[in-house]
Amino acid sequence: MLELRNLFLTIDRVDDPLDLLHDVSFRAPGGHFMAIVGASGCGKTTLLKTIAGLAPETSGEVRWNGRNLATEGDLLPNEFAYVPQFSIAYEQLTVEESVESAARLRVRCRTREEEDAIIERSLEDTGLAPIAGRRVSVISGGQKRRLGLAMEMVADPALLLCDEVTSGLDPKTEQEIVRLMHTLSRKGDRLVVNVTHSLANLDLHDSVLVLHAGKLVYHGPPKLMSHYFSVAHPEEIYKRLANRDPEKWHRSWCKHRPFYYEAMGLEPPVKGHELPEHATTALEEAVAPPEEAEVPVAPAPSPASGAVDAPPAVVAPSVPAEKGKIVAPDGKPEPDADAAAPSAVDRQSGHSKHKVPPSPGLIAQTLHLFGRRWRIFFRDRTQLFLHVAILFGFPALVTLFAVNAPPSPKVMTGVDAGALDFAIQQRDVFLSQLVAGGFASGLIMFQVILLTLMGSNNSAREIAGERMIYEKEKLAGLRPSAYLASKMAFLALPVLMQAVWMGLFVQIFWPFPGEITSHLVSLVAVTAAMTAVCLGISANMRSADQANLLSVYLVGFQLPLSGILLALPQFIETFVRPFISAFWSWSSSVDALSREYYTAVDTVTDTALQSAPIGLFVLGLHIAVGLFAAYIGSRKTFWD
Repeated sequence: MLELRNLFLTIDRVDDPLDLLHDVSFRAPGGHFMAIVGASGCGKTTLLKTIAGLAPETSGEVRWNGRNLATEGDLLPNEFAYVPQFSIAYEQLTVEESVESAARLRVRCRTREEEDAIIERSLEDTGLAPIAGRRVSVISGGQKRRLGLAMEMVADPALLLCDEVTSGLDPKTEQEIVRLMHTLSRKGDRLVVNVTHSLANLDLHDSVLVLHAGKLVYHGPPKLMSHYFSVAHPEEIYKRLANRDPEKWHRSWCKHRPFYYEAMGLEPPVKGHELPEHATTALEEAVAPPEEAEVPVAPAPSPASGAVDAPPAVVAPSVPAEKGKIVAPDGKPEPDADAAAPSAVDRQSGHSKHKVPPSPGLIAQTLHLFGRRWRIFFRDRTQLFLHVAILFGFPALVTLFAVNAPPSPKVMTGVDAGALDFAIQQRDVFLSQLVAGGFASGLIMFQVILLTLMGSNNSAREIAGERMIYEKEKLAGLRPSAYLASKMAFLALPVLMQAVWMGLFVQIFWPFPGEITSHLVSLVAVTAAMTAVCLGISANMRSADQANLLSVYLVGFQLPLSGILLALPQFIETFVRPFISAFWSWSSSVDALSREYYTAVDTVTDTALQSAPIGLFVLGLHIAVGLFAAYIGSRKTFWD
């Protein structure tokens, strides 16, 4: 049983607060299919998110099976399912792989046979078994909506929340999806809530909840809705609502609510019109004769019909409504009322027959995400081509300069010579150091800058690019720590390959004049540092474009702010240098050069060189800060 009591959701504004949801109270039992309808901006999606815990209420209560979710614990991830408007499947996976992925992230299975049974059941229940092997990228919009439902059904949730899943579909496909949701509500004791702006196919629902400017103005059987609003067709309801103040509609509904709940075999969620203290109207105003005259009143039947007195907007059935059945105005049960619907006792008690399956552990989720990420990577031809092109293209670009490497820097021989010969030798050594030192410094920095660009490309879009899918999977029980661990494991191999390949490839054309191992370590460290920092940026951005743009700016500032080409003013250098990964990698590699080259580089630069241990330590801090930022961002909620 889902129950809302006097629910308010208010946002602060400069002039005055705004109620996105105002005094919303209703009850909906298990084995029930309910629609939430209303004009755009009336609060439908906000109400659904409040039930799911994505938009916490300001006051009031949300209860599930008698449990107050605000004080007694939120809905468990596998206790409910939320199907959003957007696609929650990766285009590169097949339909079956998408459902399999959802199952492995949500349900802990003891055997592979148990997992296969869950996948097969979800595909069969949603009619996707015939297209299980197709890529998500080639299936139709209606099939993607079915897939979204199939991915949620793996946990067999007791509460299924669907947000505009029929939006944008043709009438035939829309009806098929609504019928599918109706069928899912009949399996077990499941409550299915369908948010929709469409007023078609309402007859397939057990009840319809109408919102108007954040206020509940009707919740009852669909057959009685047109009668209540005194319209010939449901499509006319929105126009009817616009002709009257939302608060007056809400007051009228609060008065007549008990009759409609009796028709559905339910007790009203609240007695009468019990408004919180901050409400501005009184119960007496809600039933005042002048306002009541404005309520649409349908013609009452003649006494011969046997009807009893009813509220102004409806006609009571001639016999009491049987608990658990929807009753039409003529007193006959609705033909599509399900015989397997819960009994009146079950409806009123709120007890659920569902057993909530346990979620997989941290390691199981991490391993699955790691494998899934590599599968997506190899199937994304554009991404794969870009990484391969960068992996081979950037080192090749460096070698264009390495083939013209100057001779090693000269050193003073120390042989006795006249003053003139000594001055000439000193000049030659100085010029040689300028050429060799400038070349070594520039070539090392060129490698470092290209690796920072590769690191940015590795991770700038890694989280932000799949933001909404991740948010949905997190709502369904995915641990942020498992998600981040899988990203770290996936990115570790590209980082290692890019840095080591860069160093070894250039080594062929310009043998590193020093400790090559130390040089490779510094290249790996800077690639890992920029990858981690950009991963942190990606985790804290709403879109991939935002993350990519900020990461590109970060790489662009590496060279000018390093102070290697041109020395920076001291006060600026002191402030920015700790944040410039390129400087610390360059300095660590320079420290690994032979004494002749080290002296030559020191001759051509005004920048104070740092030792390799210090440089690697700072790069390690960059990695730690980036991963910490990624963890914080992965725990945030970015629902629109």
